[in-house]
Amino acid sequence: MATFKTLSTGKNLLPYDGLRGWIEKLDEMGDLRIVEGADVQKGIGQATELLQHHPDAPAVIFDSIPGYKKGYRVLCNMYGTPARLALTFGLPTHLNKSDLSNQILHLIENNKPIPHEFVDEGPVLENLQIGPDVNVDIFPSPRWHERDGGAYIGTGSYDITRDPDSGTVNLGTYRVMSMDKKTVGFYISPGKHGRIDREKYWSRGEPCPTVIVVGGDPLLLVAACTELPYGMSEYDWVGGLRGYPYPVVKGRVTGLPIPADAEIAFEGFVKPDVKRPEGPFGEWTGYYASGAREEPVLDIQAVYYRNNPIVTGFPPQCPPDEQQRFRAMQRSAILKQEMEKASVPGITQVWCHEVGGARMLVGIAIKQLYPGHSRQAGHVAAMCHVGAYAGKYVIVVDEDIDVTNLEDLIWAMSTRSDPATSIDIIPRAWSTPLDPRISPEDKKAGKNMNSRAIIDATRPWEWKDQFPVVNRPSKEWRRESEEKWGYVVNRVGKKG
Repeated sequence: MATFKTLSTGKNLLPYDGLRGWIEKLDEMGDLRIVEGADVQKGIGQATELLQHHPDAPAVIFDSIPGYKKGYRVLCNMYGTPARLALTFGLPTHLNKSDLSNQILHLIENNKPIPHEFVDEGPVLENLQIGPDVNVDIFPSPRWHERDGGAYIGTGSYDITRDPDSGTVNLGTYRVMSMDKKTVGFYISPGKHGRIDREKYWSRGEPCPTVIVVGGDPLLLVAACTELPYGMSEYDWVGGLRGYPYPVVKGRVTGLPIPADAEIAFEGFVKPDVKRPEGPFGEWTGYYASGAREEPVLDIQAVYYRNNPIVTGFPPQCPPDEQQRFRAMQRSAILKQEMEKASVPGITQVWCHEVGGARMLVGIAIKQLYPGHSRQAGHVAAMCHVGAYAGKYVIVVDEDIDVTNLEDLIWAMSTRSDPATSIDIIPRAWSTPLDPRISPEDKKAGKNMNSRAIIDATRPWEWKDQFPVVNRPSKEWRRESEEKWGYVVNRVGKKG
């Protein structure tokens, strides 16, 4: 009988094996803290909000949670620092965010997906609830934000669905609200892959088979948060990065592939005619933009979980926060890749800014090569797959600007663009009900669209060589000044 441990036919290219191996590495790095006694009604949510807004805060495991069995834990602030995200990808942990984004891009471009494989055993099968024994209330489900409409067990989670036409398996991250011991509700924005799969089943008059994983491999969660091409299975993508087929077990009810090393998995069906109130929920835009409304629910028919299971918590906060710091590095890499695939040359840097939810404010630096180059770069960035969903502003600058530096980006926009001639507007672009700027009337009518501003903040091509010289020292001048005069900026306290 094949087992989880003996499945690997290749060398693991990552320095850890699954979530628990990753946690051990954090502990070795001195980047992990254990907190006991925080409750799900308020304490875990309060502490997590503080953690996610401090860029140097550690990852935290909440244990001994009142009302729950000791060992039933919640892990938060997983990707709050570049070092922890670098560890997740198996990269050096000393990289700054721009270099890390470039290294992630290199991994993505050279990744060769490996198909996942079914195994007969795995830690996720240590415990099984099925049929009338299902009770998901045994797992801690925090109320993350002050004005949330309830507890959300699914934030650092992902839904597993299968395209009924192609058979392709998709993993996507969507919020999951706790409702009762056999039911969770979940919201998926229009156009997302999980929603496309779900609606295909419904169009046939069939319920949609679904598995929701609420804890497991940190790299698989990263993949589920990534805008991979439709038809690319996240399992296979992660298998390529790991160097061997990702091991999965077959769901007893749906037949869907479940990670063999998942912490907790809910399995069941989503019917088109069964809905319950879901929300409000504090979202990545920094608002309770979608309110409360009737949404589909998962009728849970089987639950799988490890001994002493870990719920992964990844709630969005008002940006910039942990979620946006993590997504900025990854999404920036993929946006650069998509622009280059669209034959945009001369791209020197891309950054999806944290303060804009890693979507709504994008900086593109280019080395101008021909007339119209800057507008081409801006429009492609705004409308390729990773840039199209819920974007707002794309600022294109010259290669001397560090677009990861918000002050540098806005300085270039303020001094090199002209409001009357430098801005292109794209109307009726793909957005989401989570966008707080869409009117209540349009949301009610399903008009979830917004406009995009492409701001050309490059030196005008026709006279760029005559543009005033920047009042900054050369690298040689700066190096000499730092070596000779750097001591004057240090604070030195003297007594008496």
